[in-house]
Amino acid sequence: MAPVLLPDLAPGAPPYWQEATRHLMKRDRVMKKLIPQHAGVSLKSRGDAFVTLARSVVGQQISVKAAQSVWDRFALLSETMVPEQLLKLKVDDMRAAGLSARKVEYLVDLALHFANNQVHVNAWTDMDDESIIAELVAIRGIGRWTAEMFLIFHLLRPNVLPLDDAGLQKGISRCYFSGEPVSRSEIREVAASWAPFCSVATWYIWRSLDPSPVAY
Repeated sequence: MAPVLLPDLAPGAPPYWQEATRHLMKRDRVMKKLIPQHAGVSLKSRGDAFVTLARSVVGQQISVKAAQSVWDRFALLSETMVPEQLLKLKVDDMRAAGLSARKVEYLVDLALHFANNQVHVNAWTDMDDESIIAELVAIRGIGRWTAEMFLIFHLLRPNVLPLDDAGLQKGISRCYFSGEPVSRSEIREVAASWAPFCSVATWYIWRSLDPSPVAY
């Protein structure tokens, strides 16, 4: 049997990335073709929990391009995007940056949770995925999908399967089911061979739709 040729490891890649790509290419025919097409890029963390979550709130229900535009305007309102500074911003200024009234409320609630130590940032490293999700969804405007994106993009958890993610659904439909709609059970069936690296496989499925990596 020919050896599995692994793509070059991207600078800053999670420590498990090479093991994950080796596993996925051996276990999954789609991944065997897809992974080599994206050598030198990988999942990366922005490194700031609050900013990652704030960006995800800003980006809800709008395109990636629109979200970046709104975020850029919003970020200009404060020299540093930290909870205490956000709480000092005027609602009218945040609205003028392109945020809806509801998203302003969500961002304020997020900032309050961080400022008042209602989230256990320093403990997340030792908490399992579901415990972190439970803590995050208690914040207004953060649902399970947003919490899962946080696990993938900030904490770099290797085995998250965001069943409600439209990109994952579309990508699996195209790559495994000839474009036919897929159910949650069918997604789980495909992902059974991905474990324990579902986050990595999901990242490559996203790349099959858009080669440019997205970061939250």
